[in-house]
Amino acid sequence: MIDSRLQLALDGGGLDLPAEGTIAVFQPPRDADLPGLDKDRVQIIHDFKPDYDAWTARGYDVVRTVKDRYAACIVCLPRAKAEARVLIAKACEVSDGVVVIDGQKTDGVDSILREMRARVTIQGPISKAHGKMFWISDPAADFFVDWAQGPSLTEGGFWTAPGVFSADGVDLASALLVDALPEKLGAQVADLGAGWGFLSAHVLTRPAVEKLYLVEAGHLALECARRNVADDRAEFLWEDATTWQAPHRLDAVVMNPPFHTGRAAEPQIGQAFVTAAARMLSAQGKLWMVANRHLPYEAELKTRFAHVEEIGGDARFKLFHAARPLRKRR
Repeated sequence: MIDSRLQLALDGGGLDLPAEGTIAVFQPPRDADLPGLDKDRVQIIHDFKPDYDAWTARGYDVVRTVKDRYAACIVCLPRAKAEARVLIAKACEVSDGVVVIDGQKTDGVDSILREMRARVTIQGPISKAHGKMFWISDPAADFFVDWAQGPSLTEGGFWTAPGVFSADGVDLASALLVDALPEKLGAQVADLGAGWGFLSAHVLTRPAVEKLYLVEAGHLALECARRNVADDRAEFLWEDATTWQAPHRLDAVVMNPPFHTGRAAEPQIGQAFVTAAARMLSAQGKLWMVANRHLPYEAELKTRFAHVEEIGGDARFKLFHAARPLRKRR
């Protein structure tokens, strides 16, 4: 956890943060305490809606993207290396002082440290709690300019970006679900966890669809979806799909729900998606869902829907069709 390493770095570890000015903290874990940092001087940068909301509820100033220059920057490494490089490049671009990098070994901090040491002078590192923290005292915007990336086109003609799910191309599970979707889905449809819009683009090939809600917690993914889904019937919503309230009952939900925020599988996330889908569907509404075969979603589906069937898949993925949501059962 960043907290123990930050405390060590500040208490004799050699890290000196500026006494004045705003300190940007890129993508910190929502349960971090950030010891040694004055809340009034911190700006959290997070584009993942649940974390954005959690930091806001704790009284922090939170933004989706950098707004200004900063006295110092702290980058909490994400799992995706390409995204980590982008964040580091951005921090070096906007910081007038030290740039601190923190991450777990499981998130590739050792690899990033080696790459950065080949270019710049590194101070630290502080090693604790299965992770490392190190810093650059005098960053420059051009140190890592080649790491800066924005949205780009895949070979399939879709816009994606570093850190977005399935950034390199079409996800195989979503492709399976697209092939299984019926021609008639209904007029009012939601794509929960829409990502960069692959499922939605195919849903909108159905002329009977009048409205499609793309619900996505990752703001960058949603921006990519805006480029990939150029249709007036689409509404783009930066929301947590598990808590979003549909404006009315829906005819269909399609989804390829996420199943982790860290390395380990967290099936409760997908189960929460199932619960949300049942809540927003009409009495005759239908759910179309794909999931990794090893994930235990069947029990939750049968708790929430009167009709559940597995409609195909392959060795890695399973496809479900569920209908007639049950309102009173828990």
